[in-house]
Amino acid sequence: MRKQFLFIFLALIVANTSQAQGKTTRIGYIDMEYILENVSDYKEAKSQLELKAQKWKQEIEAKKLNINTLKEGLKTEKALLTKELIEERETEIKFQETEMLDYQQKQFGADGNLMRQKAALAKPIQDQVFTAVQDIAEAKNYDFIFDKSSDLTMLFSNKRFDISDQVIRILNRTDKREQLSKKQLKEQEIKENRENEIDENPAMADRQKALDERKAAREKLIEDRRLEQEAKKKEYDDRRKAMQAEREAKKNGTVSETAKTTEAVKTTEAVKTDATAKPAATTETTTSPAESAASKAEERQKLYDQRKKELEERRKKILEEREAAKKAKEAETQKTNTTNN
Repeated sequence: MRKQFLFIFLALIVANTSQAQGKTTRIGYIDMEYILENVSDYKEAKSQLELKAQKWKQEIEAKKLNINTLKEGLKTEKALLTKELIEERETEIKFQETEMLDYQQKQFGADGNLMRQKAALAKPIQDQVFTAVQDIAEAKNYDFIFDKSSDLTMLFSNKRFDISDQVIRILNRTDKREQLSKKQLKEQEIKENRENEIDENPAMADRQKALDERKAAREKLIEDRRLEQEAKKKEYDDRRKAMQAEREAKKNGTVSETAKTTEAVKTTEAVKTDATAKPAATTETTTSPAESAASKAEERQKLYDQRKKELEERRKKILEEREAAKKAKEAETQKTNTTNN
């Protein structure tokens, strides 16, 4: 603890000396735990290590269960056993308890397999992090960069001095560069420069965020318009097909009625006894297409009303989103003007 306070005290002295000489001191920090959790190789290896640890825990629980079984058996049979057998059983139980505790210490102790494998797992990533931190410090003239997750006591840390995300980007870039072509490398370099500018200027980061939000709103509006046009086109096609089907139904219905009437007249002349039955059957048959057409027309009207309602709701939603985007743009313009003033 004394070393920590001494280190902070020396850092403050150096910072005050630098300020006294007219130089601005740049201080940053990283969160090693946060960086490790966002590195894919470390996360994958850590998950495998956790599976090992789970297996070790299961083995320990099995040993505990076996010891408890021996204890319960001894407790039940103690009245029937001789003194020598009781001592033998107790010795066996004590031996297994000692063996279980030793195994638990071996796997989960301060210097156990779990801690050593965690350290071995993090070591390569930590070396890469230290290299990336040195590169950032040299490129951006940092005087001090601390590790928030270490034993160093940080009573307060402003988020804008956190360079952990920059370190993660450098680690990811190193992995990606080996698989990129020259054109992709050039595009990646432009993107990296843009990200560095945003890191250096918080106001630019806010503006970039606002631009991204407006871009997303425009893309959503364009997509909604496209969907609306497709819905209108589909509605028009369905209506045209319905009208065509209705015309075909009317045409077929008229022809059928004429043919059936002629057939009814011939039948009446040929068989006088069926004169009363045939016209009734003919009348029943000829009214069937009309009822069917009316039913189809009613269903089409319901479908049309439903689609009309859906289009109206979608139009209202689009208008609301436009109004929201307009207000956001006005607020951003007002914010920019206030910042410039």
